[in-house]
Amino acid sequence: MSQIALLANTAGTLFMVGLIWFVQRVHYPLLAQVGVEYQISVGHEHQRRTSQVVGLPMAVEGVSTLVLLIERPDQVFAWLPWAGAFLLAISLGSTVFLSVPLHQKMISHPSSQIGQNLVATNWPRTVSWTLRGVICLVMCVQAIN
Repeated sequence: MSQIALLANTAGTLFMVGLIWFVQRVHYPLLAQVGVEYQISVGHEHQRRTSQVVGLPMAVEGVSTLVLLIERPDQVFAWLPWAGAFLLAISLGSTVFLSVPLHQKMISHPSSQIGQNLVATNWPRTVSWTLRGVICLVMCVQAIN
């Protein structure tokens, strides 16, 4: 079971790593260019479409992270799943407390500054998911040795 959880965790995390870098380097900078008059409609579409893309990978990542905290492959250092869980907490906390409120503000009180704020406040998610990806790969290498 722990091997399957590790593979699922790695797959979900690496998907999110690729996605968050796309968001950081492409999507949010483009949102920063959306005129105030279009932010409400773009904001609604962003939320609808994003939830369709991230729902399953984030659920897989979350559940498999919990499984690894309870049952990890024997060869994997005990602290690695905990470090991964901590980084996931940073990613999800940044999402809930930084990104989601800014997206809501884009819909409720459009302003030319929101896009730049999204780019700036997305760095904690980008860094934490990237580090999670490294940790997952290290755990996979340890599990096969």
